[in-house]
Amino acid sequence: MSKRRKSSLKDNRTKKKGRRSNIDSSASEKLGKTIIGVVIVGLLLAGIGFVAFTAYRSAVNSSFFTLRSVRVIGTERASEDDIRKIVLANAEKTGVWESDIAGIRQKIETLPFVKTASVSRELPSTIRIDVAERIPVAIVRLNNSDQLVDETGMILAPAGKTEPGLPFAMRGWDTSKSANALDDNLARIKLYRKMVEDWQTFGLASRVKEVNLSSLREPNAVIEDSGRSINVFLAKDNLAKSLKAALEAVAGKGDRVQAVNAAGISPILEYLNN
Repeated sequence: MSKRRKSSLKDNRTKKKGRRSNIDSSASEKLGKTIIGVVIVGLLLAGIGFVAFTAYRSAVNSSFFTLRSVRVIGTERASEDDIRKIVLANAEKTGVWESDIAGIRQKIETLPFVKTASVSRELPSTIRIDVAERIPVAIVRLNNSDQLVDETGMILAPAGKTEPGLPFAMRGWDTSKSANALDDNLARIKLYRKMVEDWQTFGLASRVKEVNLSSLREPNAVIEDSGRSINVFLAKDNLAKSLKAALEAVAGKGDRVQAVNAAGISPILEYLNN
């Protein structure tokens, strides 16, 4: 009996070892197949990626995205030609798809009258530029050269012989780099705009040749009568009334009057050779 039991135990152990061997062999085979599958999938993906990248590069470099049109919107004073030149210089070789939109925008915003620019692609062959312009609000006379300035005090460009809504020039602009220069110039712009508004309302603006705002407390204007230029000291708080009073007081006497002080209740004439 004991011999049979021992033989039976040995047979069972042999069977178990055989089963384990079969299991290990099966697991190894599955793992190998999995690894091979992963490698194959990886190679396929890499191949697809390469083909896609090659196709992308071919499309980008093809004539499909060649720059053929530049649309410029929102310009009245800014130069469309200068804007187009910037776009062509930066996108003609690269094509629309790979054009440096940010770089184009930065260069356009350095142009006179351009406040901001929005640059966008209109695929396949157009670049669009939307411009917000700086608006001239005053004419500043600097060394006998008239310059347009915007509401921030930025000098934009030389003024033309006639500028709509800007009937006369301003003297007294502070060109220094002092701490107060910008604030004072902004105050001058504000006062200048009030002069234009008030005097146009009462039909007086055409009589003024220029204004001098060197002193913000004592503004003055230059008018003309009898072929002579006459300096008028104005009431800052009542610009229209004081100018009107000065014009009435000097009417027909311009050949004898040097200046008019209209800052008080009644205008005072200062005659020549006094």
